[in-house]
Amino acid sequence: MTTTGPCCDEMLRVSRRTLLGGAAALAGATMLIGSAAVTTSAAAIAPAPSVLVVLSLRGACDGLSLVVPHGDPAYYAGRPSIAVPAERLLVADAMFGLHPRLEPLVPLWEAGRLAAVHATGLPSPNRSHFSAMEEVEDADPGSTVRTGWLNRLIGTDATDSPLQGFNVGGGVVPTSLFGPQEVMSAWGVDSFEISGDDDAGTTQRRRSSLHTLWDREQGPLGEAMRSMFGALDDFAPARATADHRDDYPDSDLGRALSEVARVIRGDVGVEVITVDQGDWDMHSDLGGVDSGRLHDNADDLARSLAAFFGDLGDQAGKVTLVAFSEFGRRVVENASQGLDHGYGNVMFLAGAGVRGGRYFGTWPGLTDDDDADLLVTTDYRSVLSEVVRSRFGASTATVFPGFSPERVGVMTSL
Repeated sequence: MTTTGPCCDEMLRVSRRTLLGGAAALAGATMLIGSAAVTTSAAAIAPAPSVLVVLSLRGACDGLSLVVPHGDPAYYAGRPSIAVPAERLLVADAMFGLHPRLEPLVPLWEAGRLAAVHATGLPSPNRSHFSAMEEVEDADPGSTVRTGWLNRLIGTDATDSPLQGFNVGGGVVPTSLFGPQEVMSAWGVDSFEISGDDDAGTTQRRRSSLHTLWDREQGPLGEAMRSMFGALDDFAPARATADHRDDYPDSDLGRALSEVARVIRGDVGVEVITVDQGDWDMHSDLGGVDSGRLHDNADDLARSLAAFFGDLGDQAGKVTLVAFSEFGRRVVENASQGLDHGYGNVMFLAGAGVRGGRYFGTWPGLTDDDDADLLVTTDYRSVLSEVVRSRFGASTATVFPGFSPERVGVMTSL
């Protein structure tokens, strides 16, 4: 179906507050500290040996525009006004090339630290943003247990610390992090504080009052408040790191990734971090190679990621980033010079352990029928399984119950 607005009605309703509000309501063990949310137990924090950053490209990005299959003639036949010319593509091989606005990522590619896996996705099509996001992040089809794959990953080596998992984006966590293992959510490093703090004296007085009120309380609230104090203290090294946000694009993604880099440079024991980039639901006015909505989003994505990897300092050697979307877009452009909901998509992997500078996946070929999709030949869980095994030594049977991954080869040390 072709739509004429900037995005479908469903995506207009998607936000961190509306989509995941139910998770916050269920998370009875969550305490609010200023604009941060923290769970209810704390432990001594050790530096994390590996850190996984999961970037969700919300709204179903068009992987066929970001990693263009220029060697497949159906791509150009189906997109007479929005196709990316083959001669403009970056780091192209016989089949694929990167969109020109991804140029800031070329140094990572050429250094072997960035790779793409094409024709990835869910095991069966799901064109609902709400449902597909839930399915991708839960990653346990058919289960009635509300636990996300990242929460299960944390559980394979749980420290009982809320600092093990971190969501940058407010007081609720995505489905991928939701579950029995305690995690933390905040807009940024500096928002992780006692509400109402405005100077050192106020902070000390508030802390003293709260200790007086709760230290002898043996019930769940007392335990939660003691956990809050522990988490605040353990997170202090992250708050002490330099803020380099001026080196990033002035965008939601740029600001979020600058906060992620501070958390990682603080080395406070965080192992998994989630962050979003939105506005990929481009049913109309997707634009051409030199302007338009996809051009702008791709530019923001590339410059933000390049700044992020340049900001990690001595922690860069332990950070792996995976970026993917809930589903892809159709092959054929619609009458509004946009693309409707599709199926298969591309995944990006960057950083530690990535076998970079290459395109991975089995290409199924395209057709230029009006309702044609990019088919999925690699279950997205196979890609994530390689990250889980190689970077964390975790059991994929635990993180992705009932799933038997196929080899992709995108990660080293498998």
